[in-house]
Amino acid sequence: MKEKVVVGMSGGVDSSVAAYLLKEQGYDVIGVTMQIWQEEEPEIISESGGCCGLSAVEDARRVAERLEIPYYVMNFRSEFQKAVIDYFVSEYERAYTPNPCIACNRYVKWEALLHRAIEIGADYIATGHYARIDRLANGRYAIRNSVTAAKDQTYALYNLTQDQLKHTLMPVGDFEKSRIREIAEEIGLPVAHKSDSQDICFVPDHDYAGFIARETGRKPVPGNFVLEDGTVIGEHKGLIHYTIGQRKGLGITAETPLFVKELRPETNEVVICKSEDLFTKTCIIDDVNYMAVDKIEGPVNTFGKVRYSHRGADCVIEPMLDGKVKATFNEPQRAMTPGQAAVFYEGDHVLCGGRIIKA
Repeated sequence: MKEKVVVGMSGGVDSSVAAYLLKEQGYDVIGVTMQIWQEEEPEIISESGGCCGLSAVEDARRVAERLEIPYYVMNFRSEFQKAVIDYFVSEYERAYTPNPCIACNRYVKWEALLHRAIEIGADYIATGHYARIDRLANGRYAIRNSVTAAKDQTYALYNLTQDQLKHTLMPVGDFEKSRIREIAEEIGLPVAHKSDSQDICFVPDHDYAGFIARETGRKPVPGNFVLEDGTVIGEHKGLIHYTIGQRKGLGITAETPLFVKELRPETNEVVICKSEDLFTKTCIIDDVNYMAVDKIEGPVNTFGKVRYSHRGADCVIEPMLDGKVKATFNEPQRAMTPGQAAVFYEGDHVLCGGRIIKA
């Protein structure tokens, strides 16, 4: 019997070609779009776009028809609300800057979808992520960089579990993005030239503060902009409007550019600094997920990324007594931000990663 794989289809070119590649490899492929948007009004859902809108469903359905594979829409709204939206809001209210896509990957696109897939008799789930999965000599599974550095998505997958990796296929990671579009065009997929989604799907207007205020029913509380010595230099609109390294939208007039250095929820203050003061060498990480190894015993030389767009830099990580990890970079890094993920690599495999809590 053919092995059965459920492909998470977002309506984009990457997941569409992933479904095609797996069918060509001999798998019994089922296409599934995860319905996660919270709104009931069709026009609002449609406007949201990305992997949530009605257009995503219609595009995925047309691709499935072209590939002649079964296709379903599954409701994951409650899982998305709890694991992504509630998390996003609570992190901002704690003065952290979350990455909701990482939470969505771990708890919705993998945990929830894999559970449903196994229930219907599937052996694997698959996505259109630009990453690969290897089983290492030590028996563990690890995410590996894709062949294209420009589209590599391993950073956002650092917290997948061993069981999830064991039941996951990522066929797109072996190709350049340009080749994926060529394949889509060659086989006549209607999404061959569809643009990539760039926004956080549930905040398409980028107004995070407005979204949080609507979700909680609480208005942001204004407070003081201060220098590191406590000198008050202005009033801010509420902590949820700001993140570390931010320059635009501060409303402060100064001779040199000023940036957000720190958020202090205990005093409702936003600390402001010059550009050179944003650089630090160390950060503390909690909620550590070990991937290529089951733990580290002492200092390890590695390569770390502290946000998705970070080019990465050489560093040393070492375990702390409370289970956290301390990372010390060879050179100071700009705007390491509490709430963001720090991901560490051994060669081109993810070694481990976690959430930055202090920089």
